[in-house]
Amino acid sequence: MLGIPKHEEIPLVPQLPLSVMGDACSRVDLTAIHQLLLVSHYKDDDGSCELSFQEWTQQIRDMLEARKRGDMAFRDKNFIEAIDGYTTFIDVGNIVSPTVYARRSICYLLCDKPDAALRDAMQAQLAHPEWPTAFYLQAVALVKLGMHKDAADMLNEASTLEKKRHNRGSRGY
Repeated sequence: MLGIPKHEEIPLVPQLPLSVMGDACSRVDLTAIHQLLLVSHYKDDDGSCELSFQEWTQQIRDMLEARKRGDMAFRDKNFIEAIDGYTTFIDVGNIVSPTVYARRSICYLLCDKPDAALRDAMQAQLAHPEWPTAFYLQAVALVKLGMHKDAADMLNEASTLEKKRHNRGSRGY
């Protein structure tokens, strides 16, 4: 139908005799290929699987260490270092933390970088769409950018979300 012969086989004129694996592949014998891979275990990996795991765990350690550095600098009001630590956390990891974005947003605001602060507050909102803090931070950044009407709208949105959250909490949700 698609030009594929019913009997699947790779049309090949070998220059040298094929290995068992080569033969199985040329015949598209999936059962044989599977069996050969099973028997060979991981001997051809040369440690790449273990290295990959080590790299993965090292990436997690690096990411958590970066967040810890950011948190310590944030606590110590060293906002430039906090931005650096949080940026590393975001860049290294694949864990999305609205709190890290929120903290970095306020650091940017404290360093007079409202554009960057707004971006981070928006990222926090993306990570947690009904989190009032993300909206509040956007409102502050918008004020710093001279966008007062937008800031007021964002403030109202944050307030509405917070009220909804409070009402859900008081009803046991």
